[in-house]
Amino acid sequence: MKAKVVGDGTKAKPWKLTTPSGSSEYEMYRAEDADPPAIVCVVGKTELRYHLRAIDDLHAMLKKHGDWMLLGSADEQKPAAEGTVEAWGRSPKNPVKGWYGLKKGLRGRFGMYMPPLLEALGLAEVEHNPKNNRMRAV
Repeated sequence: MKAKVVGDGTKAKPWKLTTPSGSSEYEMYRAEDADPPAIVCVVGKTELRYHLRAIDDLHAMLKKHGDWMLLGSADEQKPAAEGTVEAWGRSPKNPVKGWYGLKKGLRGRFGMYMPPLLEALGLAEVEHNPKNNRMRAV
């Protein structure tokens, strides 16, 4: 089920998204003038930032993977399960050689907040179960 995209990805009109489980709403927008360029994720009063290139890098990794991959969302302080989107988002083997998250203490949850954005942009399919969701490139 492709998510309906609301917003245009700017700070004035951010994308309005829902976590894969459907339990929380949040907003994301491109901050191309940030250093480094970022995707800003606003959850309530909390702001997380990920490298802007995460959209293209995650899509490319999923295409290469070729099958469903568990999201495995976890806070920065908790270890990510091997073979998940979350683990890839922190791996020294990914294109940024480490964390896609940019704010120390808030670098985790890559596997929670990036997949719905890729789905909204038409780049991936995401499952919407209560837990243990997966994604794959389209």
